[in-house]
Parts: sequence; structure tokens; C-alpha cells
Amino acid sequence: MLTRTLFFLLLIPSLLSAQGYTRYFTGDTADVNTAPIPGIVLAGGGGDNDEAMRWMLERADSGDVVVLRASGSDGYNPYFFSELGVHVNSVETIRFDQPDAANDPYVATQIRRAECLFFAGGDQYDYLAYWQGTPVQDAINYLINEKGVTVGGTSAGMAILSNWYYAPSGSSLTAEEALSNPYHPDYEVLGHNDFLQVPYLGNTITDTHYEQRERPGRHIGFLARIAEATQNRSFGIAANEYTAVCIDEQGLARAFGEYPEYDEDVVFFLQANCQDEFLPEVMQAGTPLTWNRGQSAVKVYAVPARVEGSGSMDLTDWQSGQGGEWQNWYVEAGELTRIPETNGNCADVINSTAEAAAPSKLSVFPNPASGQLFWQWKGQGAIQQLCMRSITGQAVRTWPEVAGPLDLSGLAAGVYSLEATSEAQIAVTKVIIE
Repeated sequence: MLTRTLFFLLLIPSLLSAQGYTRYFTGDTADVNTAPIPGIVLAGGGGDNDEAMRWMLERADSGDVVVLRASGSDGYNPYFFSELGVHVNSVETIRFDQPDAANDPYVATQIRRAECLFFAGGDQYDYLAYWQGTPVQDAINYLINEKGVTVGGTSAGMAILSNWYYAPSGSSLTAEEALSNPYHPDYEVLGHNDFLQVPYLGNTITDTHYEQRERPGRHIGFLARIAEATQNRSFGIAANEYTAVCIDEQGLARAFGEYPEYDEDVVFFLQANCQDEFLPEVMQAGTPLTWNRGQSAVKVYAVPARVEGSGSMDLTDWQSGQGGEWQNWYVEAGELTRIPETNGNCADVINSTAEAAAPSKLSVFPNPASGQLFWQWKGQGAIQQLCMRSITGQAVRTWPEVAGPLDLSGLAAGVYSLEATSEAQIAVTKVIIE
């Protein structure tokens, strides 16, 4: 039996500058050929989820792992090689310091030899600028679609792992900008089908750091632009920080996190509704977006991400979910509303009347709040009930026929939705509890 040799590469800065990349190596230098299993890992950009990373490494079948990045150092080497308890032959990190590195034969060869590939966080624009149209792009697509290995990414790495991607060169689009002008100039860097070809993620765009950076509105804007551009339904996968989505070779997407210990550990599967008329009603430059469609423009499956990855969505039909809650999201005059929905059937419409589709008439203050929350209702009819829901749609507290401020004592800090129900309509607004 051969003794496994541990090798840590010592770097010579002048030599690395000439190569255009820096490499860090841990493990056995001899290449091995194993039987990897295809898959995709989409990580939300916080700390890495150990169970999702184990899932990824186990599919490498004790092979070689390559990590690609454009900043940072060798932190993934010890983490993947020894800290997770999954045997791999080696871990090599290649950091791209200059665009020329993408044309270096060594880099492409090492990628093609890998049984597992992982993209670190950073800036997705760097990945696009360095790799698009190069042997590195070809090597990555070879791994995904021919060799059939599991490929993962976190933050910027997740952002490039869908056939639609958003890779701005400067500041990124905010939710307010996205919804107030669906043709904001920052939308123009949306790319499609010219970089990585990822199974099950056609007409799909991912997003990361989701609730933490208030990106749901931006994501809905992306879906509206994609639907308008293709005249087809658009899809999205979003991950809160510290969560990950693991998609196996059959298209089953599982959500990993630490819910309920951390109630913000949720992932979201979004899809434009399959009504006959599904495109945005108002979508023009300089005008706030309206994408209502009877309060059912976008069907969303919110999945609490648990340690064992028990919550899931089948990406072969985008309907067969387990362990999550369906929601309807819609935009009226640039304002996003998220409504819990018991029926996840595509095209199910809550209420298509003009009265129910009116903008929200519920306002709250202060927001963020602690202790007490004051509210104001300008809708039709008297309030029958107020209900506070978690971001997965679960009711955490109700106030029937309440008249005064709401008592928030005992509610954990986080993002919630306050739902007001009257005889005439339902309205929902976002509440942050400190």
C-alpha cells in the first residue's frame, strides 16, 4: 500500500507573478481516477455549511478537489482535506491574479483532472472577465457536462452557476432601483447562455446573501426581465447566508442549514406563474414595475434549510416540494408583496379582482422595531385579524380585532411579514424585529 504524501507548496512571488496565478496544494501529488457523481452546490455566501460540503466531497469518490478563486488564500485546503472527515486525494487552490492564467495549460489540465470543483466567493465579474471564452471555461463545462463531477460555489461562485447570471463590474443593482425602473442601466449586465452550461438551471438565475442584503426585490426584477426577454417563464434559486442548495444528478435540490436553531436559514425556489398571461402588466423604462397577475405573479417555495437537508424541491417539475411553504410574490407600482399560500399549484390565483390587487394599505412604524409595533390601516373594511409570519410563512403570533400597538415581546430578532385581514382585502408588509 502506498503511503500518502502530504505536500504544501511554498510560493515564490516573482515566479507566481509571471504565471498570473498562485497555487496552494495539499495532499497526494499523484493524480487518481475515481468514479465521481454529478451534482451542483449553491451556497449563500456566509460561512460554509459543513453538511453540504460533505455531500459535495463524498461525491468526489476520494478523488482530487480543485478550488478556483480570484482573491483570498488557501483556507479551503485544510477545510476540504482534513476538517470534514471525508477522504479526498488532494485539494488544490488556484488563485487567478491576472487574466493570462486562464490560458495557462497547467490550469486547464488541473481543472479537467478534478473529481470535484469549487468556486470561492469574491466578485463574479472577475470570474467572468478572467474565464469567459478561455480554456478554463471549456474545462469547467467539460467537468459539468461530460466528466460529470459535482461543482459548487459560494456567493460569487454561486452567482455564476446558472444559465442566466448577474455580474456587474461596479456597484450592484438594489431592490429599490430594480423595482422602480425595470430597465435601469445596471440590468444590462445580465448574461445568458454564454458562460457555464448547468443542468436543470436553464432560464434560471441565482441570488445570494438574500434576506441579509434585501435582495428579493432585485431577484423579482431579474425574473421579470428574463421573462420579457425570452417570452417564457423564468426561474430563480436564492439562498440566505449560511445555507446551501445541493442538486443531485436526478434534479432533486435539497436545502442544508441549521433551521430552526437559526430561523433565517431558508432557501427560496421562485418561478414565474404559468397563467396564460404571465408577463408583467407594466414594464417600461423609468416606470415602476407592476407584475401582479392576481397577486400570483411569482410562485415561491420557501424551504427551511435543516441540518439533514430534508427540505427539497424537484427541479424536473418545480412543483414537487417537501418540507417548505408556498408563497405568492407580486409587485404593484414598484412595491413587492409576499403572501403565504396554501396551494402551490402553478397558476393558482388568490384573487384576481382589482380590489384585491390594489397596493398594500398597511403601514407600520418604527421599522425595525422592538417591544411594540404601531400600525395604520387605510384599506377597505375593518381589520379582523393581524398575523405575524416568519419568512417561511409560518404564523408566529396573531392579534384578532386588535386596536392598539402590537406586543412583540418574545419574538426572536429577524425578518417577518405582518398580514392584515379585513372583509374586503388582505395586505402584507415587511417587519424587522431587532
